[in-house]
Amino acid sequence: MNEYPSILIIAGEPSGDLHAAGVARELLREKPQLQLFGIGGEKLRALGQEQLYDTRRMAIMGFTEVVRHLPFLRRVFRHLEQEIIRRKPSCAILVDYPGFNLRLAKILKKHHVPVLYYIAPQVWAWGAERIPQMAKVLDHLAVVFEFEVEMFRSAGLATTFVGHPLLDVLQPGKSREAFLAASGLQPGRPVLGLLPGSRRQEVERLLPDMLVTLAHLRRSVPEIQAVVAAASHLDVALYQRHLAASGFAEEIVRLVQGDTWDVMAHSDACLVASGTATLETGCLGTPLVVVYRVSPLTYAIGKRLVKLDRIGLVNIVAGEMVAPEFVQHEFRAENVAPALLPLLTDAEKNQQARQKLAKVRERLGEPGAAAKVARLALELAWPKKNS
Repeated sequence: MNEYPSILIIAGEPSGDLHAAGVARELLREKPQLQLFGIGGEKLRALGQEQLYDTRRMAIMGFTEVVRHLPFLRRVFRHLEQEIIRRKPSCAILVDYPGFNLRLAKILKKHHVPVLYYIAPQVWAWGAERIPQMAKVLDHLAVVFEFEVEMFRSAGLATTFVGHPLLDVLQPGKSREAFLAASGLQPGRPVLGLLPGSRRQEVERLLPDMLVTLAHLRRSVPEIQAVVAAASHLDVALYQRHLAASGFAEEIVRLVQGDTWDVMAHSDACLVASGTATLETGCLGTPLVVVYRVSPLTYAIGKRLVKLDRIGLVNIVAGEMVAPEFVQHEFRAENVAPALLPLLTDAEKNQQARQKLAKVRERLGEPGAAAKVARLALELAWPKKNS
């Protein structure tokens, strides 16, 4: 067992790694000798977390995909339980990733490890009846949307609204002029940002039809150019293969890696895979269209479970449809291109869309989420010392 106290952090996706790293930084500021271990990516590793598994191995999406990976996932759970018994962490911080983390919470409960869950599962979308089960295995829940507080507290689960962590980190790294120059994009011509997701399966399913949508747009407006935001943890060859298959010349479609927020902020409009990226794009004020597609079986199961009439997080937070959505069979170039075209060519319509998006950022609370979550974790791990 380690000489110093430890905390288990589980961040199974890139966005979770980003937000968990903010919390880890605050924890280490308060307790520099704290040992961090668990699952994460580059950002948690850079802070010294011992990674038992990397997010790149854990980014599994959809019901059918999870079934194929069950033997691997069982091995991961067995390994984590062994480490929990051996290290006896003072608490665990589970970040988003509900299919995995809620199961792990049961194991942690069995071994009497306090559990702080950060970024609540979206049970308001797929089943509030699971909240009582969550209350049995979680000690505290840190939520990033204020409307979530009452539904969890009413089930007896201690819940704190900490604000959205995007407010602390979301900003482009370059000016528009610098970004266009660095990306090889021409000033004065419309720029379409293509964001096909952070998982390999998403890129495979979405990027080809995003590029077909661009071809449709260029029939009406030949000067439109595009930039594809490649996830930093994925091999750039994945994107290059699809770009080569599309037949576009390099000066029409540029590929950038590691500058996703610049793509969001400096494009005239974006075509975005459903997920946190829609919220990020909306908070940066760029008009967007939301698309998504999963395997037919996953879609059929999900359609029975999901109880919302919209899937884009940007629309859910806004409380209205501020970005058109095209899901599954509706995601076709002939449907999506007409929704994007006015955003790229009509300054007035573009500005109207930006005005609708302004309310999204207002609803995310105040900055400082990471520090608030770290404080909750310390109080949970050492209540006598921090009460």
